[in-house]
Amino acid sequence: MKARGAALVLVLWLIALLAALVGAFALTARVEALQGRVLGEGTQAQEHARAGLEYALSRLAGTPLQPGWRPDGRRYRWQFDGSQVDVRIVAESGKVDLNLADAALLAALLRALGTEQGQAERLAGAIVDWRDADDLGQPVGAAEDRDYAAAGLPYGAKDAPFESVAELQRVLGMDAGLYRQLAPNVTLFGGRSRPEAAFAPAPVLTALGLDAADIVARREAEAGPGSPDAAAAIVEPAGGTYSIESRARLERGREAVLRAVVRLGPSPVPGTAYTVLRWEEGMSRR
Repeated sequence: MKARGAALVLVLWLIALLAALVGAFALTARVEALQGRVLGEGTQAQEHARAGLEYALSRLAGTPLQPGWRPDGRRYRWQFDGSQVDVRIVAESGKVDLNLADAALLAALLRALGTEQGQAERLAGAIVDWRDADDLGQPVGAAEDRDYAAAGLPYGAKDAPFESVAELQRVLGMDAGLYRQLAPNVTLFGGRSRPEAAFAPAPVLTALGLDAADIVARREAEAGPGSPDAAAAIVEPAGGTYSIESRARLERGREAVLRAVVRLGPSPVPGTAYTVLRWEEGMSRR
């Protein structure tokens, strides 16, 4: 009887062990399946966001039957393979060029972002001193090598043009919060000392002395890209440079965001109609 009882207990333990192994295997398989689905949906969303960018570029030119999309920051919505794709295009000529704008325009932009007048003027002077080749400080906000040393920084003014917007983070007096506000409104590819108002974001419009709220509201309220407005008569030249944000959301809620700066025209990559100047991809879920 004792031997039979021991055998029964052993069998029960074996059954429990096998059940645990099967449960662990099932759990692992489920986790891997979920991971595979998430990865697959993420890849699909990224590709749909990429499709949004490609489609946006194709719609910039327009045709007599299909007016082009305007690069002034308004949202365009596109349905693609079951996904909703929201696209915004901004011509870089509508932004403030860090290497060409004067101190007054830079200070006006900083003021439009909520910076106090004195700080805005000091930062604008520091930006100009960063890029100019001399060691003569600006009348307001002088930021040459000696000023960086006095602030305890291990570097001085660059004394050369900006090569990336991210360089702003090294300018004397710049902080992380202000940089995040400023970066979407400035460029290195504008090619002009004053932005083109027809394509400018709201803070840049304010810096130019225009009614940003009214202009942006009219852009968004228009029935479609064929509606007439001031931007209709202004066309970016061939080879224009654009910031594009393409946000694709799948039916399950998975979302991918692609932000890029591209220049249309001949590309060093065969078969490509544009040159990538900046490329940033991300995933989110609402």
